[in-house]
Amino acid sequence: MTHKITVELGARSYDILIGENILESAADYIGPLLNRPKTVIITDVNVAAHQLSRLETSLAGANIAFESIILGTGEQTKSFEHLQNLLNRLLELRLERSDTIIAMGGGVIGDLVGFGASIYLRGINFIQIPTTLLAQVDSSVGGKTGINTDHGKNLIGAFHQPNLVLIDVTTLETLEMRHIVSGYGEVVKYGLINDEPFFSWLEQNGKLLLSGTTEEKRSARTEAILRSCQAKAAVVADDEHESGARALLNLGHTFGHALEAEVGYNDKLYHGEAVAMGIILAFKLSEKSGLCPPEDVLRVERHFENISAKNINPFNFDVDHLLHHMRGDKKMSSGKLTFVVCRGIAKACLSNDVNMDDVRSVLEEAVRG
Repeated sequence: MTHKITVELGARSYDILIGENILESAADYIGPLLNRPKTVIITDVNVAAHQLSRLETSLAGANIAFESIILGTGEQTKSFEHLQNLLNRLLELRLERSDTIIAMGGGVIGDLVGFGASIYLRGINFIQIPTTLLAQVDSSVGGKTGINTDHGKNLIGAFHQPNLVLIDVTTLETLEMRHIVSGYGEVVKYGLINDEPFFSWLEQNGKLLLSGTTEEKRSARTEAILRSCQAKAAVVADDEHESGARALLNLGHTFGHALEAEVGYNDKLYHGEAVAMGIILAFKLSEKSGLCPPEDVLRVERHFENISAKNINPFNFDVDHLLHHMRGDKKMSSGKLTFVVCRGIAKACLSNDVNMDDVRSVLEEAVRG
């Protein structure tokens, strides 16, 4: 069964399709969106090894011509250098403004390719085929694209919506468990923002999603992806450019991005792992600020412990360095950081009046363990 969610943005609305083995019929969905039967697939070496042939076979069977560009993996690929190389390759292939390109991979590929699509010939269409849990539930939906710099993560980018998002749940079966756990951090986020029943469902089914039988995993993952995308689509339709409620989706990210920056955006700490740590820190900050009941903080901590999320302690973070990274966050306003804090589970809200001494205290306590 294929599930369809529509991101309602007027003339720029698009569908998210979720199901098993969608890649084998990808051309049926992609073909009608092409101005001519030609496209370019951009992916990374890991996805190319496991999934690319499935998409290529589908396109070839529909007589759609394609080129495949294979990039490296990791956050270091989201750079000016790789962006420039990608744009030059697209220019060499003489892609036209009416053409459509395909981003096939995790959040790094989706962000880089989406940003490239936003500026190539002043903007061309692109399709997202996310192959990691994190990309499927978050980064592939909503049009936020960008690259990293020495000053921070995603500081250079654009809002550029895809024309279609194809989510094949079976692509997750070739990923190592660490990648699944990383993506799970973004899944939990949706329950903790404003959907307590979803968080309760995750408490009951999270282990199945991670390590059940093949049938159990596919079923639980499909449900989690569906509910996450429904939540994301509703928020994006209401606040496309993050001027209000969409900022709640950054729960845990102000802390998380600082953690990623401190390790140097590498495989020592995946984005979803940093977000999971950041969510726990955000709840602890909320408790310290007198907003969140301690039993809710404990409930969140226990859930992440149950799914073996990473802990901040082994990294020997320098608190002053972390605070420096946080002050460079793109969510700064009038010199103040905006935090997503919680009055309890599923009661997230925005605050730009957080006491930075409390932030320091939370970080120091976490580092000490």
